[in-house]
Amino acid sequence: MTAPSAAAETAARPGLGTRLLRNPLAAGSSLVLALVALAVVLAPWIAPFGPNEGDIADAHQSASGSHWLGTNAIGGDIYSNLLHAGRYSLTGAALTLAVASVLGITAGLLAGYFRGWFENAATAVIGLLLALPGMIVLLAARAAFGPSLWTSMTIVGILAAPAYFWVVHASVSAVRREPYIDAARVSGLSDPRIIRRHVLAAVRGPIFIQTAAVAGAAIGVQAGLEFIGLGDPNMVTWGTMLNDGFKDLYAHPMLMIWPSLMVSTVCVAFTLLGIGLRDTTEGAAAPRTRRRKRPTPSPTAARTADRDGALLSVRGLRIGYPQPDGTVTEVVRGVDLDIARGQVHGLVGESGSGKTQTAFAVLGVLPEPGHITGGSVLFDGTELADAHERTYAPLRGLRIAYVPQEPMSNLDPAFTIGYQLAEPLRRRMGMSRAQARTRALELLDRVGIADPEGTLRRYPHEISGGMAQRVLIAAAVACDPDLLIADEPTTALDVTVQAEVLDLLRDLRAERGMGVLLVTHNLGVVADLCDHVSVMRAGEIVESAPAARLFDAPQHAYTRELLAAVVDDEGPARPPLSTPNEPVPREAAE
Repeated sequence: MTAPSAAAETAARPGLGTRLLRNPLAAGSSLVLALVALAVVLAPWIAPFGPNEGDIADAHQSASGSHWLGTNAIGGDIYSNLLHAGRYSLTGAALTLAVASVLGITAGLLAGYFRGWFENAATAVIGLLLALPGMIVLLAARAAFGPSLWTSMTIVGILAAPAYFWVVHASVSAVRREPYIDAARVSGLSDPRIIRRHVLAAVRGPIFIQTAAVAGAAIGVQAGLEFIGLGDPNMVTWGTMLNDGFKDLYAHPMLMIWPSLMVSTVCVAFTLLGIGLRDTTEGAAAPRTRRRKRPTPSPTAARTADRDGALLSVRGLRIGYPQPDGTVTEVVRGVDLDIARGQVHGLVGESGSGKTQTAFAVLGVLPEPGHITGGSVLFDGTELADAHERTYAPLRGLRIAYVPQEPMSNLDPAFTIGYQLAEPLRRRMGMSRAQARTRALELLDRVGIADPEGTLRRYPHEISGGMAQRVLIAAAVACDPDLLIADEPTTALDVTVQAEVLDLLRDLRAERGMGVLLVTHNLGVVADLCDHVSVMRAGEIVESAPAARLFDAPQHAYTRELLAAVVDDEGPARPPLSTPNEPVPREAAE
């Protein structure tokens, strides 16, 4: 018997609801909470008596056919009171949860993703909330506004917001450095879209756990406040039932047992549900979204006069990183290069020479706090040096595309290949779901993937590195860009797949007339694919020439060292390269 294929396994993967039911913790706790919620919602119809309705002559009766759980000190039916009290207790907890989650999650997402002044301000406010004595604030609110359940639970929600903030902020700060987030930005997706579809998908597990913890805590805090007399005496809740039962604790202990049992059952169920949801949703398929019509962008934007007809013209580019002592370390100094339409321009040099930093400057995605300190980046007449994000929005993904190195880490593990290919097509090109899927199949077929249909349904961990690189190339050329920036596109591939990828890039360049900036340290790749070559060392271009002339007659000593260091069948041609005269930190330069 043969093992099922990866595509078949993916196609047979159960949905989120099915996997939720198969998880004992999630299914059991969901059932308990659903039964409690249903009972309290239907309380007006299934409760034999109203809240606190009773006859003093029936006080402290034991369980019977008329009163299933007995009666309290005023003859009220305990079973009916539990159901009616649950309506207010659960609604109060929901209010706390809504306030805490909206404030904490929103602030945590924005602070962790955008950083800067908002992160500083949000952190200061959250620190202030943590420093406030909650009980004093609640007592002051009660004195100012009276005994109100809704006011108290709103204040508790505000005080609980830091619990969400720190969890979300830490998770988002880690996720935003993942390569697939940069890949989503380069593909042209907006920041709100990336946050909603990629960042939230990665941090939802901690959010589920925190939501369960806050929901359980809200039930407990509310019951505690009303138990000590800070609640509304005219409103029956589980907390007020605890308060009433405590007065007759020794004579009639069951008056406290029943509300205590309800509070503890709901709190435990919320905790178990959070754990079950966290476990169930890890790796869940992308949720469906409603189709929205988007206007198809114009294939060309308004253009001004370019520089000598070049598609991309870089002049005097300088990139710096601020240091703790107030100085700025420049990792790229005075780079000049031009790329014409249909030309492959190779940018070569040893690791740490500033190649990737130059590419990131063109894309507008320099790592913080790096920034362009001088020079010009002119793309088809549009100046990009230190341009606002609004300038890049109509370019990235549509006219400037990016193929990163390390293909596996640039695909979001939470979404299928098909979703990650179709999303930019739908958002940037205005395609329908069916059109985007058809286009994705065409792209996968064009980049040489044998089973496009099956690949669309797979997740990144189900494909090889070579297939992942082809998928990224397909995504990059999906919108027919004018400029393709390929950053070490063959580094992680074996020799056979490397040759296939180079042939693919060559064919795509010929078909679409793209300009290509190829960032690499592999001179063999440069000789095979590039028309023009610029050699970088220590953040500077030391030589630039047509590929054939550079390989036949290199002018700069460093270029000759690079060529001499190429390994052939005889081994290295000479000792390793000498140390640059002006070294820069490799962490910053690359």
